[in-house]
Amino acid sequence: MTAPHDKDTALDHEAVIIGAGVCGIYQLYRLRELGIDATVLESGKELGGTWFWNRYPGARFDSESYTYGFSFSDELLAEWDWKERFSPQPDNLRYLQYVADKFGLREDMQFGVTVNSAAYDDASATWSLALDDGRTVTTRWLILAVGLLSAPTLPRYAGMDDFAGESFHTYDWPESGVDLAGKRVGVIGTGATAIQLIPVVAEQAAELTVFQRRPNWTAPLHNSEITPAEMASIKERYDEIFALCARTPGGFIHDPDRRPFFEVPREERVAMWEKLYAEPGFGIWLANFRDIFMDEDANAEISAFIADKIRDRVDDPEVAELLIPKDHGFGVQRVPLETNYLEAYNRDNVRLVDLKTTPIERITEDGIRTTAEDVELDVIIYATGFDAITGAFDRIDIRGRDGGTLRELWAAGPVTSYGLQVPGFPNMLMPNGPQSASATTNFPRGIEIGVDWCTDLMRYAIDNGYTRVEATPQAGEAWTKEVTELYGMMLMRNAQGWFTGYNSNVPGHEKGTIRYLVYNGGTPKFRKLITAEVQDGYPSVRFS
Repeated sequence: MTAPHDKDTALDHEAVIIGAGVCGIYQLYRLRELGIDATVLESGKELGGTWFWNRYPGARFDSESYTYGFSFSDELLAEWDWKERFSPQPDNLRYLQYVADKFGLREDMQFGVTVNSAAYDDASATWSLALDDGRTVTTRWLILAVGLLSAPTLPRYAGMDDFAGESFHTYDWPESGVDLAGKRVGVIGTGATAIQLIPVVAEQAAELTVFQRRPNWTAPLHNSEITPAEMASIKERYDEIFALCARTPGGFIHDPDRRPFFEVPREERVAMWEKLYAEPGFGIWLANFRDIFMDEDANAEISAFIADKIRDRVDDPEVAELLIPKDHGFGVQRVPLETNYLEAYNRDNVRLVDLKTTPIERITEDGIRTTAEDVELDVIIYATGFDAITGAFDRIDIRGRDGGTLRELWAAGPVTSYGLQVPGFPNMLMPNGPQSASATTNFPRGIEIGVDWCTDLMRYAIDNGYTRVEATPQAGEAWTKEVTELYGMMLMRNAQGWFTGYNSNVPGHEKGTIRYLVYNGGTPKFRKLITAEVQDGYPSVRFS
């Protein structure tokens, strides 16, 4: 542990971390090692971030549980037992609570605190934060651990306040739970959240009507329990498991097949797909041929394979066709993993309404009115996604040097240096920011890389007596160019998903201009680039 250094007594804290999710928890742990006086400001009443807020039925990892946990402590790895291959939300929250309690991190966390604004003062090289409770907090370092999927968005339908029953976004699922037995339930959306939620609601509700805006490709999760013997074996292999994650582009245990797609006989390709489709996790997506992400013909083949799986699993041919995406191919954006999602549409109490054919006109007192009918409902669940990647940043009025706002700078898309810093915003760090490796990887693996880099930068500045650290404008231009050019290689550029900044619920983010939000070069390359940045003496950073 680094010896504590002299604290600037003119400041409330040397560092303020916004967000007590996976990233904020680990960042606080690392700052403790530096002997830095830091506090975490969290809007929720408890830590956990994603795993505190997203408590809807069916919420769970799509990463293998044992690859999701923190890797920084051998003792922690030895103590914690995962119960399922893909752990459910209640266990995930308990895990993060266990970590915070084990390392005594709660004493430096403040809950129920929303940051309204953050302004940088150039003269003192400090940040001033205005909180919703009326306080002002000053700090040298501002660290944004706000999460990439933490700004939920509701649709913009007329009459939403008129509905007489219960209604809520999945992100705001009531802590006390919702009794759906005997209820007529409507779910709006068929994205990743809805795909986890719908099978569970289908078993509980008397009637479930799913209002689909755009279908998404899916693949089976194949979850199962982890036996004590399996868990013991995993603990013995953690070094090997994390080393594998470090080698793969996505930070998962699934490594892509690097053979040229069309040099492999079709029979062999199909046999591989059948095998991957029957296995747990992201294998059918991430252990597939690399060419499916870049070559239109290769992608068309795997898309046809998955479309046939949908037809095989859904009894009604018309419903099956509605569930097959026509606007993008399989795997060009993150693939939701499911358990009996497609089979839910075979139930007598479940009906699919295609909003492309019969759009919603308004929400009424009694339910939902489409152009074709009035659907009477007791509960409306909005599974309508997030203002992803940049949304949580935009909800804070962040003003950097000379008063420029982050929101304005990022209006057409983020401008960052490695997704970790922003030119014009000194002493502001984003361990899991837009255009970093976090969004396209197994999240905690990407987070640990970002947090470690940011912490080392802070150590370097402190050890050398610097009070101001800022990415150069040239670094911002170069990295944004790098990120943009990588999109040009990927079929992702054709998708209407959150990787391209599309969200019909957010003004200005509707279909149209691509916003280059994520880094597509893979974890190994990202780590190599930011490691070289350190070894070369931080050429993209201006110190003073």
